[in-house]
Amino acid sequence: MDLSKILNKEQRKSIMDALLTPFSWGYGAGVWLRNKAFNIGLLPQEEFDVPVVSVGNITVGGTGKTPHVEYIIEALYRRYHVAVLSRGYKRKTKGFILASNNMTPRDIGDEPYQIYRKYGGLITLAVCEKRRKGIRELLRIDPDINLILLDDGFQHRYVKPKVNILLMDYNRPCYEDKLMPLGTLREPANSITRCDIVVVTKCPTDLTAMDIRMMKKNLDQYMFPPPSQVLFFSNIRYADPVPVFPVQSPQLTSLQWLHDDDAVLCLTGIATPKPLVRYLRQFPATVKVMHFDDHHFFTRRDFSDIFKVYNSLEGKRKFIITTEKDAVRILNNPYFPPTKRNIIYYIPMRVGFLEMEGSNFVEDLVQRIDMQED
Repeated sequence: MDLSKILNKEQRKSIMDALLTPFSWGYGAGVWLRNKAFNIGLLPQEEFDVPVVSVGNITVGGTGKTPHVEYIIEALYRRYHVAVLSRGYKRKTKGFILASNNMTPRDIGDEPYQIYRKYGGLITLAVCEKRRKGIRELLRIDPDINLILLDDGFQHRYVKPKVNILLMDYNRPCYEDKLMPLGTLREPANSITRCDIVVVTKCPTDLTAMDIRMMKKNLDQYMFPPPSQVLFFSNIRYADPVPVFPVQSPQLTSLQWLHDDDAVLCLTGIATPKPLVRYLRQFPATVKVMHFDDHHFFTRRDFSDIFKVYNSLEGKRKFIITTEKDAVRILNNPYFPPTKRNIIYYIPMRVGFLEMEGSNFVEDLVQRIDMQED
């Protein structure tokens, strides 16, 4: 029996919620016990002499961690000797690995590779599943490090950071979400009390003062008043397209040059591709979307399917546009056709913080990093 033909969308959702609720309760109980064990000292937390800044979230899916880590690097690398430590999600290696120029995304993961490719000469970067071990190794290798950025470290409570930054997607606020598998929360919304700074990410460009007040009001139930905890708002700003492969004369240097008779294949393998798709559809070209799972490593068959779709597009000029995170995997992929390297571009993402009276993200972060313990 096909229930989709008998029940409407709301009825199907109610049935699924009922089926998943016991699993969500069980998951929540496990999270509560684990956090309680850390809170009372049954599970150990380690502090380091070097300040550690954790950037993380409490939801599954993209909240913009990588562009925010990059923003912090750019703001602080002149002031501190910065190291970045990541788990290196979906890499094909294990253990502690110090990034070097001869590595690929398969060695250290696509996001760490993207960061190292940009800032390798300015920072130290490593990956390690065991963050405490990773920090010790970093400090042993480079004793001059005086600031460590812990990528996606909010749930990794074995390390006690000096500053805990929590990112929350404006489009998926935690107070409207539920614990997995009913929703996308890794932890209950009241876990926000553990952080020092909350950043509401991916805010719309037309965010109003009323929107900000409503968001603050909804988060007040989970946050301590300033200066104990502070709230910031950021958005994503897209830059001009960049060739994935080095080419002498790029055909596309600005999306403003797209015309009605052009066609774009938007190729993504990230958690939340919708913002990029919406952005591309602001321009007059026809946009077709192909989406793969987050962190997907493209196979020979994938590229065969991709170029079947690309070849079917009708346009005077045709391009493939992807994300920066996908670009680093494609750049190092042996299956991408060499004859097609001139038609694929990525759109760089940059973070911008909304100006708010009496608050500045970088100044607040530096003050917390440099604050002397009582």
